[in-house]
Amino acid sequence: MSATFALPLGEREALAALRREAHPLTGDHRDYDALLALIGDARIVLLGEASHGTHEFYRERARITKRLIAEHGFTALAVEGDWPDAYRVNRYIRGAREDADAEEALRGFRRFPTWMWRNADVLDLIGWLRAHNDGLERNARRIGFYGLDLYSLGASMEAVIGYLDEQDPDAAARARARYECLQPYGAESTEYGRAVLLGVGEPCRRRVVEQLVELRRRAGDYLRRDGLAAEDEYFFAEQNAAVVANAEEYYRTMFGDQAGSWNLRDRHMADTLDQLLAHLDQHGGTARVVVWEHNSHIGDARATEMGARGELNIGQLMRERHGRDAVNVGFTTYTGTVTAASEWGGPAERKHVRPALGNSYEALLHATGIPAFLLCPLAAGDAGHALREPRLERAIGVIYRPQTERQSHWFAASIAQQYDALVHIDQTRAVEPLERTQSWELGEPPETYPTAL
Repeated sequence: MSATFALPLGEREALAALRREAHPLTGDHRDYDALLALIGDARIVLLGEASHGTHEFYRERARITKRLIAEHGFTALAVEGDWPDAYRVNRYIRGAREDADAEEALRGFRRFPTWMWRNADVLDLIGWLRAHNDGLERNARRIGFYGLDLYSLGASMEAVIGYLDEQDPDAAARARARYECLQPYGAESTEYGRAVLLGVGEPCRRRVVEQLVELRRRAGDYLRRDGLAAEDEYFFAEQNAAVVANAEEYYRTMFGDQAGSWNLRDRHMADTLDQLLAHLDQHGGTARVVVWEHNSHIGDARATEMGARGELNIGQLMRERHGRDAVNVGFTTYTGTVTAASEWGGPAERKHVRPALGNSYEALLHATGIPAFLLCPLAAGDAGHALREPRLERAIGVIYRPQTERQSHWFAASIAQQYDALVHIDQTRAVEPLERTQSWELGEPPETYPTAL
């Protein structure tokens, strides 16, 4: 208590408001009642994370997601992952027999960083989703699992060609010819952007757009077979063709226009989400989707220094397009451990997260002394007023560089304007990869292992 009185008046008032308005998270089933009341009839709930490698973020998002599905009729989970990799999981949880269990269904996520989706928490969730779907009546609407990202250049080209091989061999031959331009870069897509930038590679823009246009123009021919299965197959192929078109532009521009390539990626994710909603709406009424992405994507960019740089994100776009039908929830932590790499493409390591900087939201939330809590609605009350004041906020992606902590992982924001609700868990631990490297094992031994296979 004495530490509180040592704080400046404004900080003391902010802390008092936070303590008064926080909903402690104890593990009780009612922990998120206030959040579910805020969500109400909203169609889109975006759940963030301050890092891509924190167990508690995955665990709490799973708790919220299960309640939204079981109690509030949500019909899909969309993640910051690649479309073809997630669609393999989608087929598994809907009862397909190609994969024997959840671990095998997740093997499509081979691209760095594999631990983002091939981890113990996601494995448990996929097992729960499959069991949930298996327990439904035969004609009931089943939960889907989808990826919104655009990194899967090679896999998406293969998926388009595979679909056309089944439907229209002549069109498949044309697709192969168009995609031949990109084939040398399928395994390492960034090399395409570098080659175009250096003038040693041919831009492939016209060809990939032609392929997308032809696929859409001939949709009627491919949908002559009635039924949901045919529509799903076509939708899967069309989205893969869109991934190829947008990925080509993303990789071609990423070295010369960072803000532009960031915006292209988030617009792609927002457009994919809207197209997914429209597709699901056609079968079983109004769809409702939970989205799992990093805070940097789901927290409204207009309330951060990203906006000042001309960057937008999916959280901003969903608010602009859907208003109150979209609710976004941020997640923060003060210290602990995290699964991350030291460089792009590097092995997963279990790293210590340094205590938050003193002039940050995380430090203020830590000072409440509450181990884990929900602020909801975030913008309301005295706490919301205090959290509108700009402060630093931390973002750890797949790489964590504590030696350059301030420059690499902190940005200015107004957190009460970024999110509709906020979950703070003061001390957190690293998510457990399914493939544990020596660098990861050197840390403290893991406490849990997945139970739902």
